[in-house]
Amino acid sequence: MQDLLVLTHSVLRYFLLVFLLIVIIRSLIGWQKKSEYSGLDEKVSLWLFMLTHTQLLIGLILYFISPLVIFSGASMKDPIARYWLVEHITMMLIAIILITMARITAKKMSDAVAKHKRLFIFNAIAMLVIVAAIAQSGRGFFSLPE
Repeated sequence: MQDLLVLTHSVLRYFLLVFLLIVIIRSLIGWQKKSEYSGLDEKVSLWLFMLTHTQLLIGLILYFISPLVIFSGASMKDPIARYWLVEHITMMLIAIILITMARITAKKMSDAVAKHKRLFIFNAIAMLVIVAAIAQSGRGFFSLPE
């Protein structure tokens, strides 16, 4: 079961990154061209939100069952154990909070340009955090679990 969860978590990140990139590009174009916030913008943002929270759920399950996550003070001295115990989850939670805040706050806005701007800024920062976390994992960006 754990292998299936790890594989799902690893594959799902690519879908999440694709939707995150689409939201970033669409919101940047919408912000710069001062265009309306379309139904497609809403749908892509919603799919990003759903993928992000699905990824969170799978990640939390893995956090508590993975042998890589060692709940011990000694983990703080080992860079790999510390990454999985503290750094990965912290960075990903920050990214998830940014993506969630972008969606929730933009939904409440009435000005389309402000929505695009909010979505761009929050999601671009989330993308940077996610890419940094993946890079720090030492597994490579395009790798799948063995």
